Amino acid sequence: MLSLLYFILPNRVVQGLTAAYCKFTARRNLGSQLFHSSHITVSLPKMKVTVLPALSDNYMYLITDETTKQAAIVDPVAPDTVLHAVQNEGVNLTQILTTHHHWDHAGGNEELIKKCPNPLEVYGGDKRIGGLTNKVSDGDRFKIGEIDVECLFTPCHTTGHICYYLTDPKGETAVFTGDTLFVAGCGRFFEGTPQQMYTALVEKLSKLPDNTLVFCGHEYTQQNLKFARHVERENRDIMKASADADEKRQKGIPTVPSTILQEKKINPFMRVMMGSVQRHASCDDAIATMQAIRKEKDTFKA
Repeated sequence: MLSLLYFILPNRVVQGLTAAYCKFTARRNLGSQLFHSSHITVSLPKMKVTVLPALSDNYMYLITDETTKQAAIVDPVAPDTVLHAVQNEGVNLTQILTTHHHWDHAGGNEELIKKCPNPLEVYGGDKRIGGLTNKVSDGDRFKIGEIDVECLFTPCHTTGHICYYLTDPKGETAVFTGDTLFVAGCGRFFEGTPQQMYTALVEKLSKLPDNTLVFCGHEYTQQNLKFARHVERENRDIMKASADADEKRQKGIPTVPSTILQEKKINPFMRVMMGSVQRHASCDDAIATMQAIRKEKDTFKA
């Protein structure tokens, strides 16, 4: 039903409905709490990522080049939270990296542009993104200070979805995957096909260096791992990841980042070529398995 609405209704109507739903869900889930998780900082040799929770389960990411103090923000749906973090970190925010056009990722772009004291470049792969100044496609590159950014075109959840693959001057890497790749899961196929998600997860993202940090768009990890255990009951890596995630969430700590290596061990959607996953799906090829387990996940209840 949701995917049908994305095609039938005008984009501004869909965005308005999504905004209302997300705000209602956040109020219902969080009550008087301000955030669903604590703010944490992940430091690499020349790059710092500040994890900023938003709404009921979204994550925004403030990326700082430690050499120049230039910064970019990924999916700034809560502009005031972003500006507060920018002030606290003492950085110069110059860029918005938008993974896709859905309101809970791109809905804060225009407000942030208005409130930010300096001009912002807005990157994204879809003309439906608010405030877009730099439309990008697969393989396009730019910099955040001295950090290299490569755009990875990963359509399926939306037709214009972009993941951002970053390499700092010391060679350390991170990827910001929006709603394509989650910890132990993937996004719904709202505007795409199983083949496209296979290409995104297996042919593109899984080929990144194993130690690449994975920063995804939502805190869905516990539910994703319950489904992963349902698919592969004997997978000890999934069991351990599930226990680790439960411990973190009890303390209000984000389960991000993961790594590409970890996802190849625990994520059924990155393991659709494995016999154990194909047997569960009663399929004998990866694409059919992708379709079968995503359909099952759409209605899965632990």
